[in-house]
Amino acid sequence: MDMNRIRRFTGSSSENGLVPSPQGWLQPFRWRLPLVSAEEYAELVLELMRESRLSLNYLMLVLGSCVIATLGLLANSPAVIIGAMIVAPLMLPIRGMAMGALDGNVVLFRTGILSLTVGTGIGLGVSFLLGRWVGLPNWGSEILARTQPNLLDLGVALAAGGIGAFARVRKEIADSLAGVAIAVALMPPVCVIGLGLARGDWEISLGAALLYSTNLLGIALACMLTFLVMGYAPLHKARSGLAWVFGLVMLLLVPLATSMTQLLYQSRLELALRTALLNRTITFQRVTLLRSEFNWVADPPEVVLSVRADEPVTPRQVALLEEFVEAEVGRPFTLIFQVVQDQEVRRETLAPEEPEVNSPETTFPPDQRE
Repeated sequence: MDMNRIRRFTGSSSENGLVPSPQGWLQPFRWRLPLVSAEEYAELVLELMRESRLSLNYLMLVLGSCVIATLGLLANSPAVIIGAMIVAPLMLPIRGMAMGALDGNVVLFRTGILSLTVGTGIGLGVSFLLGRWVGLPNWGSEILARTQPNLLDLGVALAAGGIGAFARVRKEIADSLAGVAIAVALMPPVCVIGLGLARGDWEISLGAALLYSTNLLGIALACMLTFLVMGYAPLHKARSGLAWVFGLVMLLLVPLATSMTQLLYQSRLELALRTALLNRTITFQRVTLLRSEFNWVADPPEVVLSVRADEPVTPRQVALLEEFVEAEVGRPFTLIFQVVQDQEVRRETLAPEEPEVNSPETTFPPDQRE
């Protein structure tokens, strides 16, 4: 342990970079970093170093969580994927890496980077092999859901990273937050990247890589801010590391904001389409919307509507609906209907024979006469 780094927390507040307590009536309105003893600082660094090291336990947990997450993604099972999130240990080296970058501890930073790189590589390799072996023809909803991250995912990563760092500092709540990594889902995006590479689908892999980068940088930034606020690093030493991570997060804001805009526009477009089909357009009163799919790569964007209808949908009706919704959302698009005819079909049944009402007498077979 570096004694110079420990002395920083045992000297006076002016020596360790902490803001001194103000005097007079301004004291309640001045904020200062809390004081941390040398023992608390040394204990935290040792624990983070132990968590961040490559070990057999870490490698087995990474391998197991990757297999579970990949199979859950292929089976499109949210419950199985959640189980993989609980097992995955990738958040542990991120906390060590964040503390190392914050406090200038090169050994801790390199240890966290190495463990995170090895864990990510194992996840990519295993998911790639499983993807090639299974050969899934179509992507399920759980895979597609991890290919379009937005600002909401960054907010979740920041919140979960802050809670994870706070739980590491406060031991009384550390055990109760063992599953905090569920919120950020580090392993499933890695597995989606591998599955996309297995099929040569670069769009899927790039989208999942953006989600993984968002979660990684969001957790690291939140951990650094939490450790700083809790008094485990002086502000003058933390500026450099914070500036680098904050700058990388700013770079991610451009694609995340674009995806967020598309999400809001898609929600607005779906609402306009449902309103048109259900309430405002008389010609579509007998049409039921089953599901909708959007293709934002096409220019203009394509909207595929799967509907159930009693009668065929005509091109004139589609054109009228395009004009109506374009006026509602202020953007042109191509509307495509996939119509499922609403037809009831039953098996044929033979009608029962009716007796002759006007017959004066009933005729029986010879063997049934008295």
